[in-house]
Amino acid sequence: MIDPFLLKAALAGLLVAWVAAPLGCLVVWRRMAYFGDATGHAALLGVALAMSLSMPPIVGVVVVASAMALTITFATRGGFAADTMLGVFSHAALAIGLVAAAVLPGVRLNLMNTLLGDILTVSSQEIMWIAAGGAVILAVIAAAWRGLLNATLSPELMAAEGGSLLRDKLIFTLSLAVFVALAMKLVGILLITAMLILPAAAAAPLARSPERMVAIAALIGSASVLGGLWLSWEADTPAGPSIIVVASLVFVLSALRPHKN
Repeated sequence: MIDPFLLKAALAGLLVAWVAAPLGCLVVWRRMAYFGDATGHAALLGVALAMSLSMPPIVGVVVVASAMALTITFATRGGFAADTMLGVFSHAALAIGLVAAAVLPGVRLNLMNTLLGDILTVSSQEIMWIAAGGAVILAVIAAAWRGLLNATLSPELMAAEGGSLLRDKLIFTLSLAVFVALAMKLVGILLITAMLILPAAAAAPLARSPERMVAIAALIGSASVLGGLWLSWEADTPAGPSIIVVASLVFVLSALRPHKN
């Protein structure tokens, strides 16, 4: 008989893995891993602000992470070097969040759980939030998939055809911000980017089309969640980092796999 809390953790993890698959592939294709870090680090400030205002933490994370994503998007369009701006925003957001958690009244934050996640304590209400938010993200990504793909593979061609690069970038960045809010409970703000890019990167050598890569990434992410929970149960290790360890092992096996010419 499997304990109910493990079933809840597995369900929440699988939901996040499925949502992470298309977003992670876009992150890998666009080489925007640092962007995911910056958005994830902003989540700490969102949690602190939400708790000080007696609001659900997920609301604060969505608002602050979205604001961070939009700020970075427009800042990099203004002529600033993208890697410099991402480095500045990523570390500044984390530092401001840590300071806010220490000085804001009414905030009692478990930093270890916030930074590394606590999937084993996920509640039924949080699973409903993840399912609802994940459904919205997947619906938006599915509706905009062709534009997102074209903007990734050939921005010049898309612009020549009359598409809006800014619109597709905003769809992607806001979807990523909502994902951060959903996944923070599971793997923590320090490991969210790993949850995005590891399954996608492991899927890349195995796929022959963008859609197939997304499907394989979803399978790898799901296997990583279940394998990480098993490892956590058997070895008494932190669940969130254990999921990332399993995903990392799958990536290594994929990278070492002989490739046909």
